[in-house]
Amino acid sequence: MKQLLIISVLAITFFSCKDSEKKHHSALDLQLQANNHPGKKLMEKHCYVCHSPTASHDDRIAPPMVAIKKHYIDEDTSKEKFVAEINAFIKNPTKENAKLYGAVKRFGVMPKQSFPEEDIKQIAEYMFDFDIEQPEWFEDHFKEEQGKHKGKGMGNEKGKGKGKGKSKVMHKQQAEVNYQNLPYGERGLKYALTTKAVLGKNLMGTIQKKGTLEALAFCNEQAYPLTDSMSVVHNANIKRVSDKPRNPNNKANAIELDYINIFKKQLANQEEISPIVKEDTDQVHVYYPIVTNSMCLQCHGKPNENIKPEIIKKLTLLYPEDQATGYTTDQVRGIWSISFDN
Repeated sequence: MKQLLIISVLAITFFSCKDSEKKHHSALDLQLQANNHPGKKLMEKHCYVCHSPTASHDDRIAPPMVAIKKHYIDEDTSKEKFVAEINAFIKNPTKENAKLYGAVKRFGVMPKQSFPEEDIKQIAEYMFDFDIEQPEWFEDHFKEEQGKHKGKGMGNEKGKGKGKGKSKVMHKQQAEVNYQNLPYGERGLKYALTTKAVLGKNLMGTIQKKGTLEALAFCNEQAYPLTDSMSVVHNANIKRVSDKPRNPNNKANAIELDYINIFKKQLANQEEISPIVKEDTDQVHVYYPIVTNSMCLQCHGKPNENIKPEIIKKLTLLYPEDQATGYTTDQVRGIWSISFDN
């Protein structure tokens, strides 16, 4: 009887460990699938400029992507329906078609942009299938708004109570996120994307509130200071350089030109693009492309086709040596050149 009891205990322990190990591997496999899903990178590329998950509650120009997911998916929503609704809204973003009523009230309707339908599909599928990054304040804020508005939307996005009270503290915490334990390529990419989010947030905010002409003035006066501030935050040297610079200070050196050409070839061949990492004795150098989207063409597209005459006039005034025009979507306009101590 005693031996039978011991065997039973050992069997229970063995199968419990096996079950725990199986769940652990399942979670790891799921995370690996999420990280490798093409929709993840496309979302970071196309969406995070405005819908950054790291922007604070009060200091942002659009709701985080997780808010969109929450308002479009319920227990009856199929993946096909979700993908179709996301695609339909992006093709025709109007107040009447929006489901985030409070977000529209605060930020306005999303500007109409041209994205490849396959990109939208992959982003939507990724959002549906996997947990996506969300700000620390979001869960409390969402529950509070659901309680107040009973599922009608985000309500007054300026918020009260928990969400707003924590925002400044959380913004500081988010700005001090430590990426030093990441592999060098991922670390450099995080530095690039967080800097891109800060620049994009301010740029898009200026476009929405004051128009493209004022956005040019913002770029001329604030892009460098904001990039430098992110260099301080991350304790790294963060630059944006190009083979066709608008500002001569952004001209790529010989090494950077080589990497620009490498990324151009990869993009032309539809290869998967990853950060390029080079190490020397004291520092790590990470390079990653800056790729044009439809919003870029307002100032970087073809004169008199994408760029309006008044914008051309302002560009000529601010940047007499401007070379950064003539682009179409999905072209390498330059690279992030990032260096930090190893």
